[in-house]
Amino acid sequence: MTASDKFVLEDRLAGIVLNSIRHPVIMLDDAGYISYANADAEAFFRSSASILSRNTLDMLLPFGSPLLALVKQVRESPSPVNEYRVDVSSPRLGQDRIVDLYVTPVSESPGSIVILFKERSMAEKLDRQMTHRGAARSVTGLASMLAHEIKNPLSGIRGAAQLLETGLNDDDRALTRLITDETDRIVSLVDRMEVFSDERPIEREAVNIHVVLDHVKAIAKNGFASHIKFHEDYDPSLPYVFANRDQLVQIFLNLVKNAAESIGANESGEITLSTAFRPGIRLSVPGMRNRVSLPLEFTVQDTGAGVSPDIMPHLFDPFVTTKPNGSGLGLALVAKIVGDHGGVIECDSVPRKTTFRILMPAWQSGPLDDDHADENPYSKKAGS
Repeated sequence: MTASDKFVLEDRLAGIVLNSIRHPVIMLDDAGYISYANADAEAFFRSSASILSRNTLDMLLPFGSPLLALVKQVRESPSPVNEYRVDVSSPRLGQDRIVDLYVTPVSESPGSIVILFKERSMAEKLDRQMTHRGAARSVTGLASMLAHEIKNPLSGIRGAAQLLETGLNDDDRALTRLITDETDRIVSLVDRMEVFSDERPIEREAVNIHVVLDHVKAIAKNGFASHIKFHEDYDPSLPYVFANRDQLVQIFLNLVKNAAESIGANESGEITLSTAFRPGIRLSVPGMRNRVSLPLEFTVQDTGAGVSPDIMPHLFDPFVTTKPNGSGLGLALVAKIVGDHGGVIECDSVPRKTTFRILMPAWQSGPLDDDHADENPYSKKAGS
């Protein structure tokens, strides 16, 4: 092999390696033009590498972008700089583009700089998923303990109060009724927590998510959300979701009820239910040999007051609630059910726009090996 052939081979291998990195990577030359962009960078900037090569970085980013300052800093140092949670949003890149940046000078090519973008949304979804599962596991142990150690004594207390009631006057009888009512309330709370200790495998099948959402909407419109206007933004070609139908109803009924409570008595309040097919992330799910792709996105959006920034990091933890009489178990249970399905749930909230977003696996016609999971055609569509 000649030196020229070896150089061509090394250049080709370098391109293969960089395109295999599942993060956008670009290289700037000494004039600031984009001399290289891997496949993910093309998707990130929504342009081909040939088009990007005609632009300097400041042509693609808004004036005053923090990334331009980092590039200038690296040129002046020159030494690598990492910056976390940098907002690179722009009309070209879209809104809410929060990334971690790794900016490094290229010693072999003076003046050249390599930039790696690591989008925060993917990492945060995985982090939140692990956090939610950990919270659910902590409640599982507590629920098992409560069921055995509290319910039996409560039954004795309630029985004793009922016996005392027969020989008391009306004033004292009110106190025994208070005892029985409070023991019933505690038992009800423990019963709700026992759901967390259910570790049986979920019975799943192909479920039409639009039928589930229409069912939830009908319940809401005929009850707690009769004054609220609903909107649907459905993808009619969506594949069926691989899930337990009853548990899906429980998930979305809880989310819609929370949305309605956030809106309150506001007659102009609105709730939007939407479904979409997105290029999903893959997670390793306990009990399954292959990683699970999560291409189905379901959202519940409301125009309520929103979630306090103080509560947001702990929103799916048990016993966290802003309701005066709430138990704080509703969203913790939602997170557990979604996690048991191998899915991801997250929440974004600003005043008058709170969005709960769920990513879940699609139903497939048969078992797939990990290398061809994305090639399998879905034989059922939720819109059919």
